[in-house]
Amino acid sequence: MTTNSMKIILSILPILIVGFIPEFSTGNDHTQFIYTGFTGSNFTLDGAARITSTGLIELTNDTARVKGHAVYPSPLRFRRSPDGMVQSFSTSFVFGILSSFGDIRGHGFAFFISPSNDFTEAFPIQFLGLFNSTNNGSLSNHIFAIELDTIQNIEFADIDNNHVGIDINSLNSLKSNTAGFYNNNKNATFTKLPLIGSGPIQTWVEYDGNTTQINVTIAPLGMEKPVRPLLSLTFNLSIVLTTEQAYIGFSSSTGLSTGHHCVLGWSFGMNSPAPIIDSTKLPKLPYLGPRSPSKLLEIILPIASAILVLAIGTIAVILVRRHLRYKEVHEDWEVEYGPHRFAYKDLYHATKGFSSKNLIGVGGFGRVYKGVLPKSKSEVAVKRVSYNSKQGIKQFVAEVVSMGHLQHNNVVKLFGYCRRKGELLLVYDYMVNGSLDKYLYGDENTLDWGQRFKIIKGIASGLLYLHEEWDKVVIHRDVKPNNVLLDKEMNGRLGDFGLARLYDHGTDPQTTHVVGTIGYLAPELVHRGKATTLTDVFAFGIFVLEVICGRKPMIEETQSQVMLVDWVIQNWNKDSLLNTMDTKLQGNYDIDEAFLALKLGLLCSHPFPDARPNMRQVLQYLDGDVPLPELLPAHFSFHMLVSMQGEGQFGPSMVSLYPSPTLDFGSISFSLDGR
Repeated sequence: MTTNSMKIILSILPILIVGFIPEFSTGNDHTQFIYTGFTGSNFTLDGAARITSTGLIELTNDTARVKGHAVYPSPLRFRRSPDGMVQSFSTSFVFGILSSFGDIRGHGFAFFISPSNDFTEAFPIQFLGLFNSTNNGSLSNHIFAIELDTIQNIEFADIDNNHVGIDINSLNSLKSNTAGFYNNNKNATFTKLPLIGSGPIQTWVEYDGNTTQINVTIAPLGMEKPVRPLLSLTFNLSIVLTTEQAYIGFSSSTGLSTGHHCVLGWSFGMNSPAPIIDSTKLPKLPYLGPRSPSKLLEIILPIASAILVLAIGTIAVILVRRHLRYKEVHEDWEVEYGPHRFAYKDLYHATKGFSSKNLIGVGGFGRVYKGVLPKSKSEVAVKRVSYNSKQGIKQFVAEVVSMGHLQHNNVVKLFGYCRRKGELLLVYDYMVNGSLDKYLYGDENTLDWGQRFKIIKGIASGLLYLHEEWDKVVIHRDVKPNNVLLDKEMNGRLGDFGLARLYDHGTDPQTTHVVGTIGYLAPELVHRGKATTLTDVFAFGIFVLEVICGRKPMIEETQSQVMLVDWVIQNWNKDSLLNTMDTKLQGNYDIDEAFLALKLGLLCSHPFPDARPNMRQVLQYLDGDVPLPELLPAHFSFHMLVSMQGEGQFGPSMVSLYPSPTLDFGSISFSLDGR
């Protein structure tokens, strides 16, 4: 052995005794260091970070909302020249995360490479002491980090509460995986590894400057390094680490939940593998035993015991009240309706107790709630309607159950009903996009022309099915955008059959109550109170104009109200019919389809019932199978009602009532006494 060799060995012997070897260099291209404990090291520490008496780095402790950093004392040269590429490097460290509260989780910690060792602007809690709410994701950070996180932060798109991630300038990881390792067996099976409470864990981080590949591997301390890394990512760190020199170290933080983040050993190699850490020379993780009970707990326990005794004494009362909560109205005649009768308890739980958070609509006939049926997990809409009279309820329920057999793509499915304490609950299929009126007048995205025309044709098809193609004739009696619901494909479906009546084909409906919504009521319905399929056609005509024009049946002007129909006719007389198109369309529509729809809307809402087409004809016009008759604007004026009164077709009461905006039929139209 030479004299020089003896001098080198004698110079490093004291360092080995205190537990770490500082870096040694063989030129600028190779730098290595290894620490098996940190006693006597001159790391840069801040925040809650400290070196314990046993020689490990403790980044955080039981203090809430603190951060801690431990940084290698001098920057390392990651580039050979200012414009060179980041060199290959490899690092390995042993860490442990402990909690004084079992599995109650605080935030994790990270290994980082940064151009600065000053993190005064960084926040604790979820930012791990690296970033803050304003610079997270900023390209000016120039930080590469490996996070070992024990909290799932939705804002950073974390995959779970026990994961490892590769971070570039942000805690939104470029790549992450549940913490664990691939065994060195034939099948390379994956084993999850809890980051909290699993004892010391060793981590390897490697970067190949030639292929720009980053590999991250973890395993329990003492286990051979897995051949297959946990994470692999090709990313050129020269884009991030733009300075010749950069600092390396560890960062951690706590939130409301705390934890001890400890580093036991660390090695690093530039353009060479990181030196192997001897696990037998590492300091031990501290023991965090159970805490002694607090004085507050000693006070609370006797009080809690008394409350428990009181609670046991009230169980009987609670059970009785629970029985009353779900008590329904049952009569013998309802047995025949079988599966169409829903249990109130199921609807109560489906809507989370008819919670206001589940409220999706309020109308003249009740409130509507979204729900998920507990058994089938089907999404439904539940309408609650109050009734005061038992007269006619049997007939009404019979009609509800009958309409439960309706099967059409443009008709909302009515599943059944439930009765309880003067309340009727109707259960419908849930339409995810809500009602059409929100898209015409609300803040929802504007419907394009294609969607509007498809909805018009869909509702026409649904009404044809109700009027002519089902076993019985169904008169809806309340066709309007509020009662047109949109499914996930934005198909229009006619819903809300609370006012609907049905009768056999070939018979005459005998309804005498004026029901519906002002603005959609046909003149003969106001006068005679008799709903027919043609009164549905009238409401459909108003509906078509409303969808196309984006205006309600009554248009508010400076000192008066103008009917939408008259407004369209006035523009037609001026040869400016297209000026009635909804301005939200911004001129993007098919002109031929627009003319067809506008004239068809006027034809359907003609004041003379015999002049209106039936729904089969309407659909033929819309499909282009039959040309629309030649029409003139003079044929449609609602001012003809005056002459109609003079001819005795409608009485003075009808003319004075229609189309008066002061009438509110919504409050009286849902009648359960035979209507």
